[in-house]
Amino acid sequence: MILINSISDSIFSFFLHYLTFMKNKEIRLRCWIDIDGEKFFGPGPAQLLELIREEGSIAQAAKQMGMSYKKAWDIIDDLNTRGKKPFVVSRKGGEKGGGAELTETGKMVLLKYRSLTHKLNSIVEKDTEILKLL
Repeated sequence: MILINSISDSIFSFFLHYLTFMKNKEIRLRCWIDIDGEKFFGPGPAQLLELIREEGSIAQAAKQMGMSYKKAWDIIDDLNTRGKKPFVVSRKGGEKGGGAELTETGKMVLLKYRSLTHKLNSIVEKDTEILKLL
């Protein structure tokens, strides 16, 4: 029994030491597109557009993201207003209810943004030498 306790203590000490000095190092990259020095399009709006495309609804997309409908609508309004062309069109409720869908511009911006972030992340993944210095 003493031997087992000694081994258990040794293993515990090793893991405690390992966790104390172990540092999870990673390079994190978030790509934002600014217009006139203000954030315009980035990870949040991209996710919102993806969910609108999937759900066909701003309300459902907002719910999945854990944000209010008003916040989602404000983001869409900003994209539609400051972009060259609207990103999302919505339909008022009616017999079948309302809904929303991405315009061709919205689809293309989302596609190009995802392509850009994929390329940037690929570069970062290949160049991790700096992490060895930290």
